[in-house]
Amino acid sequence: MQELVTAKNISKTYGDLKVLKSISLTVQPKEILAIVGPSGAGKTTLLQILGTLENYDSAPAANLLLMGKSVGALKSKELAQFRNRHLGFIFQFHELLPEFSALENVCLPAWIGKKDTEATRKRAKSLLDLMGLKDRMQHKPTALSGGEQQRVAVARALMNAPELIFADEPSGNLDSENAAQLHELFFKIRKEVGCAFVIVTHNTELATMADRKITLVDGAIAS
Repeated sequence: MQELVTAKNISKTYGDLKVLKSISLTVQPKEILAIVGPSGAGKTTLLQILGTLENYDSAPAANLLLMGKSVGALKSKELAQFRNRHLGFIFQFHELLPEFSALENVCLPAWIGKKDTEATRKRAKSLLDLMGLKDRMQHKPTALSGGEQQRVAVARALMNAPELIFADEPSGNLDSENAAQLHELFFKIRKEVGCAFVIVTHNTELATMADRKITLVDGAIAS
């Protein structure tokens, strides 16, 4: 079975600061991988690089393959299309568009991908139903609770049926009850949809639930 992510000797430097130091890791289909470590360890930078939102330092030994494709070989437009089709993203602060309803926010990735409007709305409604938000579809983000907003963000990440979802502190802005519900939702999605997750988290319960955990310390994998 082909690995979803194969990262080899990934480093990242900002000026004189070495944020990541020769990171190598893999992610398997349907795996839930947690990335943990102290603040400033480079977790979010690593997540953004794996998700093609940031570039890694160019070096002969460095390479990043996603679904067998070399990220470095893709042109900007090709990379954007690849990201839209194969990857989903969940952020700590939801990043929902305030002027759009929950349904419209979920539709966005498909609209960007120029998919059929009717089919898009049908899938978005199905995903919001899966999230337990059947009666909240027409509400704008300001009319939703923090937990509801994050579930809208999860539905949006699933819109284009990605093989891999990147989540950056997805429960970091939620109370313990909503955080626990969100964590359980990830495993439900993995079972029902079959996608993999790479999750940066400070939440020890979520990290323990994951299939595998890696710890970053000072930009390097410690365990």
